[in-house]
Amino acid sequence: EELAENDRMRRDLVANVSHELRTPIAALQAVLENLVDGVETADPETLATMLAQVERLGRLVQQLLDLSRLESGALALECRPFAVEAMLERAVRDARARARGVRVDVVVDPAPFALVADEERLHQVVANLAENAVRHSPPEGVVTVRAVALASGARFEVIDEGPGIPPAEADRVFERFYRADTARASADGGAGLGLAIAQWITELHGGEISVAPNVPHGCRMVATIPGPVDVRPVPEPVIR
Repeated sequence: EELAENDRMRRDLVANVSHELRTPIAALQAVLENLVDGVETADPETLATMLAQVERLGRLVQQLLDLSRLESGALALECRPFAVEAMLERAVRDARARARGVRVDVVVDPAPFALVADEERLHQVVANLAENAVRHSPPEGVVTVRAVALASGARFEVIDEGPGIPPAEADRVFERFYRADTARASADGGAGLGLAIAQWITELHGGEISVAPNVPHGCRMVATIPGPVDVRPVPEPVIR
């Protein structure tokens, strides 16, 4: 039964990856054929469309590599003190660039504070959560990225004003390639891997990630990371 289940997961993975790769490749091929045949000209708008598809392919390949390394245990954490607020600001930079009218706020309590953990990997968790929140937020909506210092760790929250996640799907959203809104996620370039990666990284730290209720609507993702906390600011490294 275990072998049969592993075989099913392998076949599902191959099918999902093939589908996700085929969509941007087909779009690129169509535009390139039109350029070669002279149907379209290489204007900035056409080139921007092609660049967006290449970026989508790059994100998917990187996510697959990250997931493979996480599942194989090849990813080792590099834990050291870092300033949480600075990390959050860097993590939401790309989400803000794609926000299209959605405001992304960063809240740190208390400010500043430092956490001993793998900064690069937690940056990846927050960036994935923020990107999902922006993607599912309504126009002129607000996404809040919050970090709260705990007695022995930190709690990270990403809150949006979108349609939210039905309780029946709260656990399934962390499965690879699972998307609550398949059509919308595909149109926006989501592959359904971001939350799976976020869960792996959180659990690798010994923490937990879950979908929490949000009132009156929207989605609230909560990740708790254990580790030493210092409410004093972390000095920036001196570059000589």
